[in-house]
Amino acid sequence: MTMFRIGEAADLLGVSSDTIRRWVDAGRLTAGRDEHGHRVIAGVDLAAFARSQAADPDAGAGFSSARNRLRGIVVDVRKDAVMAQVDIQAGPFRVVSLMSREAVDELDLRVGSVAVAVIKSTTVVVERAAPAPSRGRSGG
Repeated sequence: MTMFRIGEAADLLGVSSDTIRRWVDAGRLTAGRDEHGHRVIAGVDLAAFARSQAADPDAGAGFSSARNRLRGIVVDVRKDAVMAQVDIQAGPFRVVSLMSREAVDELDLRVGSVAVAVIKSTTVVVERAAPAPSRGRSGG
């Protein structure tokens, strides 16, 4: 079974190690101890917790077959005469969209605007991530 130390779980969920510890201490997330006494979280438990914490989709999601929706802030807009590039920072993820200049203008997309990147694809590549390198920090 895959086990994650506190710091690894924090990295995967995009929160601080202290937040993970608080959730464990409050009983919201189950953790055990490894042979060195460090707190560890089973991968299946972390996955179930992550799923339970997933935000509800935006109200508009009910009118779309797309399920991959990343809410974020527009960090860059580049427009030429016909096309535009919009960069959205959605948590740790940078999403880049190429669209018509007309669409950008109609949506009034500007740096600092909140936007939702809706991703619909028939091809999704999944890679198995290598274990995160040790950062020399305490996981307990």
